[in-house]
Amino acid sequence: MHKSDFLFTSESVSEGHPDKVCDRVSDAVVDIYLGKDPVSRVAVETLVTTNLIVLAGETRCSEEVTPEELEAAARSAVKDIGYDQDNFHWQNSDVQVHVHSQSADIAQGVDAAGNKDEGAGDQGIMFGYASDETDVLMPAPIHYSHLILKDMAAARHAGNLPGIGPDSKSQVTLQYVQDKPVGATSVVVSTQHDDNLSQDDVRELVRPFVENALPEGWMCPDEELYVNPTGKFVIGGPDGDAGLTGRKIIVDTYGGAAPHGGGAFSGKDPTKVDRSAAYISRYLAKNVVAAGLSRACTIQLAYAIGVSKPLSVYVNTHETGNVDEDKLSSVLQDLVDLSPRGIREHLGLSRPIYARTAAYGHFGRIPEDNGGFSWERTDIAADLKSAFGAS
Repeated sequence: MHKSDFLFTSESVSEGHPDKVCDRVSDAVVDIYLGKDPVSRVAVETLVTTNLIVLAGETRCSEEVTPEELEAAARSAVKDIGYDQDNFHWQNSDVQVHVHSQSADIAQGVDAAGNKDEGAGDQGIMFGYASDETDVLMPAPIHYSHLILKDMAAARHAGNLPGIGPDSKSQVTLQYVQDKPVGATSVVVSTQHDDNLSQDDVRELVRPFVENALPEGWMCPDEELYVNPTGKFVIGGPDGDAGLTGRKIIVDTYGGAAPHGGGAFSGKDPTKVDRSAAYISRYLAKNVVAAGLSRACTIQLAYAIGVSKPLSVYVNTHETGNVDEDKLSSVLQDLVDLSPRGIREHLGLSRPIYARTAAYGHFGRIPEDNGGFSWERTDIAADLKSAFGAS
């Protein structure tokens, strides 16, 4: 039986979280390659720990990309995040680059040749989701978790949050009544800080960001606002905990409110369906909800390596829809070519637009004039309405 009254929790992590540092570096590498050659192949992972940054993976590009360029990109990303600490410094950390050419076996399966269209870069399943809980059609818990940390980071970069470091986490628990969020029951924020700040000092610095992020009347009880519940968070970032690319996939997507296929996004060029098919799945689901055909929608796509067409296209409107789901699946496939090449061209993905996606979620963002977050457009909503005779 469907439960309509419940609590649901999602978490976010900041750009300075060790895993997010890695995502940022790996996506900066993707942008370098795509900036030189839009059909580059990139699969690069990053590891960070105390004063060490390691890049490893495989690439292919028609233009030369030197290890020195990759090192410079890694340092620039870390500097932009704000790490100039003794044990993790953008300038002083050791950077190791272990990047080699793409496997010929993978290349022959993926590349277009003769009558063969470009195939998927790997097998896998990808999910997209949208809900009318927020104005950006995202689940509310992850949306507000992101917003708290994004606003804190903006204040920190502007010099308006003295004593607060780059590494932070948030967690928002919302009360749902009749499937709709009505308020927060608890909020957790843990943030790195200078040694001279007490727990109470940090709490008062953080509180306004929580209050401003949540809708009016949604603030949790004061005793349910947990700020640095361990009491102290001075040693943070990669010095406090090693980081790896691709370990925050639920933070990157829907905060657990929807399925995830398992593949990470960062460090991968858009021929990798782990990334591009997850983006187009979100795009399709968002347009379904934006068209008013349902209040919530999940899309699943499945691919095989080297095969261009999706093996399946699944649509679930969670009993909130007013159209036939099988017909909706067919209409979506008529409107958008779901081959890897079709996805890339429809969303304009072969551009250096990825470093900006590495923190605060890949979804629920604002489409940008230069092509960033193109999967957040709702430009086929009118076509969907027309297909179903909706006004």
